[in-house]
Amino acid sequence: MLCAMMSACGPVLNDPYPAAERGENILYTAFTQQPKHLDPVQSYSEDEASFLYQVIEPPLQYHYLKRPYVLEAGVADQMPSVRLYDAAGRELPADSDPAKVASSVIEIRIRPGILYQPHPAFARDDSGALRYAALGAEALRAIRSPVDFAETATRELEAGDFVHQIKRLASPHLHSPIFELIAEYLPGLKKLQAQLLAEARETPGWVDVGRFELEGVEVVDRYTYRIRLKGIYPQFLYWLTMPFFGPVPPEVDRFFGQPGMAERNLSLDRWPVGTGPYMLVENNPNARMVLARNPNYRHDTYPCEGAPGDAEAGLLDDCGKVVPFVDKVVFSREREGIPYWNKFLQGYYDASGVSSDNFDQAVTMTSHGEVNLSEDMEQKGIRLLTTVSPSIFYLAFNMLDPLVGGGENASAADSDRARKLRQAISIALDMEEFVSIFLNGRGLPAMHPIPPGVFGAREGERGINPVVYRWVDGKAVRRSHDVARRLLAEAGWPDGRNARTGEPLVIHLDTTPGGLGDKARSDWLAKQFRELGVQFVVRPTDWNRFQDKVRLGNGQLFFFGWNADYPDPENLLFLLYGPQGKVKYQGQNASNYVNAEYDALFDRMKVMPDGAQRQAVIDRMIAIIQRDAPWVFGFYPKSYSLQHGWVHNRKPGSIVRNGLKYQRLDVEARARARMQWNAPVRWPLAVLVLALLVIALPAFLHWRRHEHATAVRVRATGRGD
Repeated sequence: MLCAMMSACGPVLNDPYPAAERGENILYTAFTQQPKHLDPVQSYSEDEASFLYQVIEPPLQYHYLKRPYVLEAGVADQMPSVRLYDAAGRELPADSDPAKVASSVIEIRIRPGILYQPHPAFARDDSGALRYAALGAEALRAIRSPVDFAETATRELEAGDFVHQIKRLASPHLHSPIFELIAEYLPGLKKLQAQLLAEARETPGWVDVGRFELEGVEVVDRYTYRIRLKGIYPQFLYWLTMPFFGPVPPEVDRFFGQPGMAERNLSLDRWPVGTGPYMLVENNPNARMVLARNPNYRHDTYPCEGAPGDAEAGLLDDCGKVVPFVDKVVFSREREGIPYWNKFLQGYYDASGVSSDNFDQAVTMTSHGEVNLSEDMEQKGIRLLTTVSPSIFYLAFNMLDPLVGGGENASAADSDRARKLRQAISIALDMEEFVSIFLNGRGLPAMHPIPPGVFGAREGERGINPVVYRWVDGKAVRRSHDVARRLLAEAGWPDGRNARTGEPLVIHLDTTPGGLGDKARSDWLAKQFRELGVQFVVRPTDWNRFQDKVRLGNGQLFFFGWNADYPDPENLLFLLYGPQGKVKYQGQNASNYVNAEYDALFDRMKVMPDGAQRQAVIDRMIAIIQRDAPWVFGFYPKSYSLQHGWVHNRKPGSIVRNGLKYQRLDVEARARARMQWNAPVRWPLAVLVLALLVIALPAFLHWRRHEHATAVRVRATGRGD
């Protein structure tokens, strides 16, 4: 029995993956939320991006290593050309006054020879007709995924595929989240949407957008297309890095548009098709998603340049080598953090984030706030990667509030008093302490809206907020509470009381229960205000009511945040642009802040190319809002990531979403570590068997005695019992 039980033990007892995958060049990771949309016209979440950006290749991409982020050609042959024209159709110089620009023409040329992944939508019969263009219910009976079709084929990427996808932005059935924004610059989209709506009323079901023209977008030749935008919009190039502007072949759109397909979960929303390094071959959003190497992927190589420190970190060791390095990427669904973390420690996931639950086990904090790996992690060869996200969380003052903002029609004196009050609060709320206590140090105190890594952010002394900080011995030091109290007195509230009436100063935080205004954070904020002699009151409401308060301008002080859509200062500084006011224009300026000089500078800055002149304008804009303090510039969140020593070429950066092709594995090192960390402990089995023998021995001896006694009686009497 012991031998049988011991022989049943394999080399690793708890391996969660099929035996056939052992030793294969497979990257293992996890996902926590089901992807809702993988159709490039609809997908707009980080959870979906992990899959979609590996399959769909837009014209442009971000350089994998360089920071600040740098645009470069993806499947485009080179960076697009941009030409400016006035109302009469005359071409204008690149540095023309934006007010004179009536339209911008962007011309994109695609690299020849790029092929799509193998797919049944491209398969043709002997006559050249599409083989699966007219499937019936019977033909679909045994089909569960595109992998189930007997034949696949491919074809070359063409300019018309990109135009087809842009038309799909107007589809009334798909509800693209960027339609309204892009339609401002591409008015032909709204006209096309009206036509598609009329078509959908007459012929329910799939609508072939290829039969319609889109004003402002044209195919020039097989590899070239043009987009004509209204006015000037330099940030449009950033949109060309997103799947919204990737290619969708008409054959694929038509293939999935057939009757019966959607009922069997056969759609672009479940099975994207592209030219990227990987293709989706398994889609079980409740358990497992699998990306496999695209055998038709174009020749692509690992970058040879990077940011400072990349060479020392080994991130340039694979310079010039052909990518992708990994054959397959397996995503397993993990609903709970603890199993995810344990599998990472066992070596069954190649990388992991750092959550609050496992923070103390993963890292240690020094007395200076520096973060280091814990000893246990170092012994396993685990490495810690940190990066500042292109995001900001802040406390917004409602500038329409008479107390903290001065009100809509405030006098100069009232505005000045409100400004000094906001400055005093900005100094008093110690964001370094907030980040340390509530974020385990996973944040960088913000000086202005632009996080590091985005053009316009300054480093060192030039990058601090001089209203809140001083530069002392090479670092930023928060100004003292004495400065805050002086400003509070100048604002008319000495020691937190009205200089004329003696009434106490009360600041209200509008928040939602369980959010950034929960009990612990509220207590911390109350303590900060109390040190100024100011009373602090939390006004919690449900999410919808909170949104109404912000929309109607009834809040006073509230937490807000913003994740940059693209790494351009325009996408962050517009949060304080007057014409984006929440109350008046339903925009993203939740503070309802208005400053004429800032707005004029923003209009200039947003159309300028990166360079010294644009930096000078940004510097002035930042100085204005630092002085006016419409926000308590909270913090830029930091992302912490752990990876095993056998994983190479991982560089965090949430803006770069197509980075799986650059990652490399040492599969043999992983196998050795898994064996070591998960070696079966056999001695308990031996102890168990021995215990069973000890328990069974008395019964066995009793049976032997009984048998012996029976045999004696038989011999004595000549018969049995």
